[in-house]
Amino acid sequence: MAPVITLIRALLSIAVVLGFAAHAADDDRYDPERALALSQQAIGKSIGDYPLIDAFGRTVNLRSELHGKPAVISMIFTSCHHVCPATTKHLAKAVAAAREALGDDSFEVISIGFDVANDTPQAMAAFARRQGIADDRWRFLSAAPDSIQQISRDLGFIFFPTPRGFDHINQSTVIDRNGAIYGQVYGVTFELPWLVEPLKEIVFNRPSSEGHLFSGLIDRVKLFCTVYDPATGRYRFDNSLFVQIAVGATMILAVLLYLFNEAFKIRRARKHE
Repeated sequence: MAPVITLIRALLSIAVVLGFAAHAADDDRYDPERALALSQQAIGKSIGDYPLIDAFGRTVNLRSELHGKPAVISMIFTSCHHVCPATTKHLAKAVAAAREALGDDSFEVISIGFDVANDTPQAMAAFARRQGIADDRWRFLSAAPDSIQQISRDLGFIFFPTPRGFDHINQSTVIDRNGAIYGQVYGVTFELPWLVEPLKEIVFNRPSSEGHLFSGLIDRVKLFCTVYDPATGRYRFDNSLFVQIAVGATMILAVLLYLFNEAFKIRRARKHE
């Protein structure tokens, strides 16, 4: 199932990035196919522990901010009046749904301002307020030019200055608990499973459960039974799998009892011959 989901994501991402080409047509430095290729090539690579600046002007390190948890990283610029606000608001809805399904403290979210001339800590904090973000596990951070260049390279994120601001690939990057890029989610808006499924795979494959029968079984159950319901647009725990297992086990037990009973009758009949 995972390879199929990955293929679907890749095909959808191609459509998203090619659609963005119309907005980047006035800057021939932006090549949508190359942007997508570089973005996909970043998957599996680790991000560095670069210095960033939080809303209070304190220096923090990128990897340290993840606290060993899965994370979603979004690159934005605060002077953007449409795409970045719309992307962040949609991401907020997806994050809320993911937290409901996976746990409030199951992953981190970091938005990084790549316009180093304007994306100050104060500007990032103001941007978060304008988008209505009130999530203690979502940080809005600034960085120096060299850090932005390194982070962008690691994430496979391309951007170019234009007269109206910047042209850039619209992506949210999913990071695993080891700091490696697990997947890319493309578009200003996207289907909820595009973000939640990779996060679910990471969250419910905890290293602490390896070699432990009970906790490992619980994680397996959560992984397979936490499913997306398109009718409600939310994730829910589907216990139908247990019902199917119970019905199957009951049928197998009934067959075994029947065979055992028939064998017992045959044996008893032979004794009386």
